[in-house]
Amino acid sequence: MFRGVFPAIITPFKDDGSLDEDGLRRNVEALASTGISGIVPCGTTGESATLSHEEHKRVVEVVVECSKVPVVAGTGSNNTSEAIDLTRHAADAGADAALLITPYYNRPNERGLFEHFRKIAESADIPIVLYNVPKRTGVELRPEVVARLAEISNIVAVKEASGSLTQVSRIIELTSGKKFSVLSGDDDLTLPMLALGATGVVSVVANVAPRATVAMVDAFLNGDIARARELHYRLAPLVRAMFLETNPIPVKTAYRMMGMAAGPLRLPLAPMSEENEAKLKDILTKMSDLTGDMR
Repeated sequence: MFRGVFPAIITPFKDDGSLDEDGLRRNVEALASTGISGIVPCGTTGESATLSHEEHKRVVEVVVECSKVPVVAGTGSNNTSEAIDLTRHAADAGADAALLITPYYNRPNERGLFEHFRKIAESADIPIVLYNVPKRTGVELRPEVVARLAEISNIVAVKEASGSLTQVSRIIELTSGKKFSVLSGDDDLTLPMLALGATGVVSVVANVAPRATVAMVDAFLNGDIARARELHYRLAPLVRAMFLETNPIPVKTAYRMMGMAAGPLRLPLAPMSEENEAKLKDILTKMSDLTGDMR
């Protein structure tokens, strides 16, 4: 299952700030026709930190209802009982897997990290993808802990966004022989991570250029390294544009520019600066052959 491109989608809101369910359906349906392997609602890109639990659950339900590709629902929390509740709901709603970020702010020790994920895995009958992104959470999920967690039958993958290829290499080394996948969580490192043995990417840039992202990953996995490298560099300016400011500010702004359902950001996220918005618009215009996928 965990092979290919999995866009981490935005959560569109109406002008009054409420959830735009119709827009969410349109976005999912547009993405699902581009060759992606799955879709990830309620992650960081989906502004999960500002969704109420009711909204969070409804987003998962809507995406499961309308998606023609597997759904990997973000269900993480820094409160283990809340993560269990969200993960059980995702399983009951029909999601194909759950993505669980490391507990943020608490800064648990390694025993706490292990027990957090073990407890969730034992409490919900659904495949679980770990998510390591220390620059956001303040806690590192070390390869040795990942390897221990990979012994648990329904912990099946990790989204690795530490920015360290050494870390990726060590995880793959330690989980060799297990039914365990490594997915890139950094668009700019997807190609080198594939070279180390990763099998795909949970992607931001795939929201705006899904077919090109799929083509890059497929080319590598099918042995066409030159084509994958060509697409990596072709996508590079667009990848950089997605991080001109904190994710998901640029990608949500791009969706608005592209005529997709987006709506406002929720505080404490605020609109892009005029300078960066102009840069983003220029890049989208210059790369319209790639971003035309979603128009």
